[in-house]
Amino acid sequence: MTLTDAEIGNLLAPAGFRFLERVHGEVQLPPLPPYHSPASARPEHGRFDSHQDEVADLDASDMADKVNASWLRMATEYGLFDGNREFLLAVSRADLGEDPDEEPYTVWLRVRLLDDWDLVGSEVDLLRSGFATLFTARFVPEFTAASLDGRMMMNTTVWGNGTISTIVIRP
Repeated sequence: MTLTDAEIGNLLAPAGFRFLERVHGEVQLPPLPPYHSPASARPEHGRFDSHQDEVADLDASDMADKVNASWLRMATEYGLFDGNREFLLAVSRADLGEDPDEEPYTVWLRVRLLDDWDLVGSEVDLLRSGFATLFTARFVPEFTAASLDGRMMMNTTVWGNGTISTIVIRP
């Protein structure tokens, strides 16, 4: 059963996101070469990575602090937020109770970052990494966000070596 907007808002609230609306229609994202994802993009495609000291081991005691701090730094530095701290958040259709086989697989939500937020400590299932469950039982976020103007996108992602970091694509 598809989640209502109120249910989505309630699920995102602990992370410090105010749900504003579902985005209908195509979302403009920065261009990448064919067959490239943000994770396989290179610097010449506009890829920027977390600073080395911001890359966190999944089981490290400071993982939450590093992920949250790096995400906010990069979101601010590379222009994720508009003047109201609004941006787009990608969620899978399956997580919203929709048919995951329907195209497109991703649903974009317009959200606002509130003053009191915590991407990791909130343990919001809509932000949970399925891949990280292969490495740890701990809650680990993995999600994509994009600016409203389509000039940049960010992925907080889990890597095969058991670390987590954020990537920005801004050509």
